[in-house]
Amino acid sequence: MNLEPEQQHPPNSKSSPEGEGEGADDQVSNLKMTSWAALERLPTRSRIRRGILVSHDQQEQGGQNREIDVKKLEPIERNKLLERLLKINNAADDQDNNNNNNGATSSFLLKLKDRIHRVGLEFPTTEVRFENLHVEAQAYVGSRASPTMLNFSINMLKGFLNCFHILPSKKNPLPILHDASGIIKPRRMTLLLGPPGSGKTTLLLALAGKLDKHYLKLSGRVTYNGQGMGEFVPQRTAAYVSQHDLHIPELTVRETLAFSARCQGVGPRYEMLIELSRREKAANIMPDLDLDLIMKAAALKGPETNVVTDLILKVLGLEACADTVVGDEMTRGISGGQKKRVTTGEMLVGPERVLFMDEISTGLDSSTTFQIVNSLRQYVHILNGTALISLLQPAPETYALFDDIILLSDGYIVYQGPCENVLEFFEYMGFKCPERKGIADFLQEVTSRKDQEQYWVHREKPYGFVTTKEFSEAMKSFHIGRKLGDELAIPFNKSEGHPAALATRKNGVNKKELFKACMDRQILLMKRNKFVYIFKLAQLIVAAFVTTTLFLRTEMHRSTVEDGGIYMGALFFTLLSIMFNGFAELHMTVERLPVFFKQRDHLFYPAWAYSLPQWVIRIPMTFVEVFIWMIITYYTIGYDPSIGRFFKQFLVLLCISQMANGLFRLIGALGRNITVANTFGFVAFLVILGLGGFILSQEDMNKWTLWGYYLSPFTYGLNAMAVNEFLGESWSQVPANSTEALGVLVLKSRGIFPEARWYWIGVAALIGFILLFNILFNLALQYLDPLEEAQAAVSNEALAATDGSKNAANRTKQRGVVLPFESLSVTFDEIRYAVDMPQEMKDQGITDDRHEILKGVSGTFRPGVLTALMGVSGAGKTTLLDVLAGRKTGGYIEGSITLSGYPKKQDTFARVTGYCEQTDIHSPHVTVYESLVYSTWLRLPPEVDLQNRRMFIEEVMELVELTTIRDALVGLPGVNGLSTEQRKRLTIAVELVANPSIIFMDEPTSGLDARAAAIVMRTVRNTVDTGRTVVCTIHQPSIDIFDAFDEMLLLKQEGEEIYVGPLGRHSSKLIEYFEGIRGVPKIKDGYNPATWMLEVTSAAQEAALGVNFADIYKHSEMYRRNKALIKELSTPTPDSKDLHFPTQYSQSFFTQCLACLWKQHVSYWRNPQYSSVRLFYTAMMALLFGTIFWDLGSKR
Repeated sequence: MNLEPEQQHPPNSKSSPEGEGEGADDQVSNLKMTSWAALERLPTRSRIRRGILVSHDQQEQGGQNREIDVKKLEPIERNKLLERLLKINNAADDQDNNNNNNGATSSFLLKLKDRIHRVGLEFPTTEVRFENLHVEAQAYVGSRASPTMLNFSINMLKGFLNCFHILPSKKNPLPILHDASGIIKPRRMTLLLGPPGSGKTTLLLALAGKLDKHYLKLSGRVTYNGQGMGEFVPQRTAAYVSQHDLHIPELTVRETLAFSARCQGVGPRYEMLIELSRREKAANIMPDLDLDLIMKAAALKGPETNVVTDLILKVLGLEACADTVVGDEMTRGISGGQKKRVTTGEMLVGPERVLFMDEISTGLDSSTTFQIVNSLRQYVHILNGTALISLLQPAPETYALFDDIILLSDGYIVYQGPCENVLEFFEYMGFKCPERKGIADFLQEVTSRKDQEQYWVHREKPYGFVTTKEFSEAMKSFHIGRKLGDELAIPFNKSEGHPAALATRKNGVNKKELFKACMDRQILLMKRNKFVYIFKLAQLIVAAFVTTTLFLRTEMHRSTVEDGGIYMGALFFTLLSIMFNGFAELHMTVERLPVFFKQRDHLFYPAWAYSLPQWVIRIPMTFVEVFIWMIITYYTIGYDPSIGRFFKQFLVLLCISQMANGLFRLIGALGRNITVANTFGFVAFLVILGLGGFILSQEDMNKWTLWGYYLSPFTYGLNAMAVNEFLGESWSQVPANSTEALGVLVLKSRGIFPEARWYWIGVAALIGFILLFNILFNLALQYLDPLEEAQAAVSNEALAATDGSKNAANRTKQRGVVLPFESLSVTFDEIRYAVDMPQEMKDQGITDDRHEILKGVSGTFRPGVLTALMGVSGAGKTTLLDVLAGRKTGGYIEGSITLSGYPKKQDTFARVTGYCEQTDIHSPHVTVYESLVYSTWLRLPPEVDLQNRRMFIEEVMELVELTTIRDALVGLPGVNGLSTEQRKRLTIAVELVANPSIIFMDEPTSGLDARAAAIVMRTVRNTVDTGRTVVCTIHQPSIDIFDAFDEMLLLKQEGEEIYVGPLGRHSSKLIEYFEGIRGVPKIKDGYNPATWMLEVTSAAQEAALGVNFADIYKHSEMYRRNKALIKELSTPTPDSKDLHFPTQYSQSFFTQCLACLWKQHVSYWRNPQYSSVRLFYTAMMALLFGTIFWDLGSKR
């Protein structure tokens, strides 16, 4: 798809054929027309591969131009073309858009549309309809749903009996969507709004054709332009942007998007360009040369010409980090907000014209969200796109960009229709949105039982809670609902559908291109992971030297059968080492599976295109590993010196290594979970060894295990190696009292066939196993789904009232207790933080050795004051918190930090602070209450007894509104357990029960809807009111949430402070400060001050105004007051003393061990997947060895 940046002027009057302004030089025009005339003489398919490149610098000097092959367009030239067309650097455009919410439509897209329409072509449109869509899951409810070992065993047994209809199913139906119907119209932006657990993701997946029908029961009908899902390929027609950021961490942002674009292809762009070129030639029309070049580059296949990647990088604001690796928990990469934009961009680079986007704003500041959504709006309106976008906390200005809205709650569509009529509907129902309340925030809260009553307007009438079902029924009788019903009653006229609107091919490009794309990516990943392969090689070299030490040739003889047994041991150890070296494939396979499953389900490529490069790319590495092993060991040990037998052993080891790689890749694909895969990998390894003919020879095996001997790949490797060695000249001597050569006797003594043909039989068998394992690996990738699917569930609060948490509601409420704490302030002065300059940046010509992230940040955090730490993505907010909390273990830190006037000591500081991380990391197999018990057990001082600890937990749970879900399992994010908002509140509670004086919170409202964010901020506000010092980083606060803060520290992109001070009532002091700066536009009535602040302080606005906000702040009265306050608070008061704790930890070593033992016991009991696999492994090993060595002792 084609997008453009939000901040653009509309074009002037209709451009001339050359695409120049009215004052264009005649000589320039004549040169262009001459060049174009020469190009027009080429055949159509040759013509669309060539274009006219006008140098921007030369244009001013005389308009020189040259004809070029589009595929040879250099990246720098491509970037200049985009900047020229999009006017990225036009500050006037930026300023205009900052003063106008709707923004000017992009001149680029209008030029594109004008060129298409001028010759009578139209962009395809797609209308998506869904009728009576009902989705439900089957789930255990109550105590049966608790994943303990006992329940797991009982449920598995009953599930097995249920398959044979011996017992009826005990699962209860769990509805997710209730008979939803509606229309997603082209050329209209549709917002999907609703609280977590309302069914938004399920609806998006159902509309995109990606709903897993194995776990969910789906009824109803979804059509695109009147055609059912089976009549086209929905995965290639609609792009679904997931809320989960799954990417390969070793790839850069640009490489991630470029691979996606390469796999998805160009769709109908190529055919449309051919027809466009033919019609323009027939009408003697010369297009804008820059636009023509860009369109051709976007329509041609191949990584060299894909200009769409560069375009999306600009639109999403990812240019600054385009060459930075994405990263993960173990690899430093881009920020969470940038990663969310990469997830969006990965789908936008494709040709799909229908967009289903799930919570794309998580982790983004409101200004960035506005720009991205506005760009999508321009695409939808100008290029006839279709978009349904789910957002959690859309700011008023972002909400205003949408045309239609679908409000979903508890699986019911409460409202669907134009945005301008939604308030009318709720007023019709008796609810009104108050002033200074965002419409989106109101819509999220008005269906909630806790928040609905405050919006009831008929005070003279008694209020009664209106359920979501009642809202849904009322919508059908509302005039908007009646109109929607009438539209659905009239079938879509299929003859009006554009032939290019729906995709009918399963793959975006041909098979050769897909294989090449996957192969190139695999080679790149191998280079990025070279440490792993170097480590594997080093490990093999160490093992080779150990082998030569054990079996040194000076100690090896060839006189007796026993001597041959030692050589046989050397061969066994060689095979064992080479085979075990392939075990690393298992972990790497499992690690990449989540990304593979996502891309497979989006039809990026078939399974074979992914699996075949994995196999092929390892062959050269296997050659190197085996060759080095042979060089070190073969002649050192003293095997048969024949060079032919050297290479024959090399061939066997090569086959063994490839077989092992294939086997462990297969087990990884079958296990799909690192615990399961590791367990089954060791089982397979031991089975293959046990039945391979060395530990127990063929002659000693029982008849019922002999089949395993012939199925073990190790058998054929050992036979081939042994035959190759012992039938050589070194073993040809005939011992006394024997008529056979010594080598033959050695082979017979080990039950190995002494014929030379068994070498080739072994090699052939190993090649067969290599093919078998890799084919099975491909089939596993093609047909298996992720092991742990996200389970549908209603809200835990709703379940608490009916099932598992009844006892929590009925339990007599315990009286809480407030533990004493000491109020502390934090000051920091001239904090600087830098890291070593990444090599990628140095390669681009940057000469600095360090990259500075924080540049002299100063401020104070005081008790009872709630401070917001704000800035655009990448400004250094989390970095500043990490530096202050002492969590940065790398980099270079400068500046001073004091705690109530005394220099900060990390051991003491850690005891009095709490840090709520953005990632919400918790033990998944304990309950909410148990999580808090564990925290208090280890972090409160020993003087607090058990009774007071429990009472304090109750107090905190009441404070953060966790009482109703106290017995709910935490679970895994996106899989089961608590919702995102509940998990966030638990993170806060875990820190609060430690009774800290200072609390740092990193994005406490990120990933939450407006109602959930309000609950969390109410929790934060209650915490501050107890006299604690609280600091929160925050991205896109609503007006209500922003008003909850007392002070703010604002950072700009380069890590410099531009505002540190009080906000005032309704942000009055903040607004007064920035409006006092010359050129800064005034805030509009009802506009969100947080969004306005980020917009007026953006880098583009700085360039437009010609100011530096950091310099303005450092010359302000506010800066001087802050410096004086820092100096004051950095000096200890006369009656104070420095904090000191007699021990490093709150609890003794014994208590720590006891608490950890308790939690591990509970976790293992409630993790049947892991524990059952361990039990299975133990049982399998016992059964295997018992069977193999059955009655063997009595035969000796």
